[in-house]
Amino acid sequence: MTEKIRILMIDDHPMIIEGYQNTLLFTKKENQELEIDIANNCDEAIAYMDKSIQTVRYYDVLFVDISLPPSTDGLMSSGEDLAEYARKNLPNAKIIILTMFNESFRIHNIIKTIDPEGFLIKSDLTSSELASAFQKVLYSPPFYSGTVNSHIRKAIASDIVVDDKNRKILHLLSQGVKTKNLAAHLDISLSAVEKRKKQLREIFEVNDGQDETLLNKAKKKGFV
Repeated sequence: MTEKIRILMIDDHPMIIEGYQNTLLFTKKENQELEIDIANNCDEAIAYMDKSIQTVRYYDVLFVDISLPPSTDGLMSSGEDLAEYARKNLPNAKIIILTMFNESFRIHNIIKTIDPEGFLIKSDLTSSELASAFQKVLYSPPFYSGTVNSHIRKAIASDIVVDDKNRKILHLLSQGVKTKNLAAHLDISLSAVEKRKKQLREIFEVNDGQDETLLNKAKKKGFV
């Protein structure tokens, strides 16, 4: 019996989408029939999702690129927003996140907010891995690529607990944001930032007060 699988692929690079599409069509199982819609931006993706809800032809799998231009109404600023929208409005759809980002903070945040059935770092991706991820996500999720698994293993192995605000401080410092500018990013006072940085230095046993030392130790533990 033929199994029809409805897929929505969301990426703003047509050549990448074509590669995904060709890989899935070439490697699908004999009893699988793939129906693929393509969206190149947030507006198109929302339109496809809303139409699928209205016509009760729900998607089975969504491939979502994180880096996308914002929607024209400003309500959707990235693929993360689209994935959250899909979680709420297409609760049975399996979500595969694809991204170039490989920082621990972004990976942790995506897993926490979206909990995707598939999570692939584009620099890890091969045609065979994409095909394997698709089949695994369909029948026995999740499927996480090597870089994602490595970050998860490091975090699990570490006996250090770092809250979300402190994770963001580490992330921003790793992006080159100066301490004096952290308060604006975090919506807290500069004195609160300094207290949190002191706490982080104690957690990671940094004695020289240098941000570089803190980041190096946090990176070894999988927090950056």
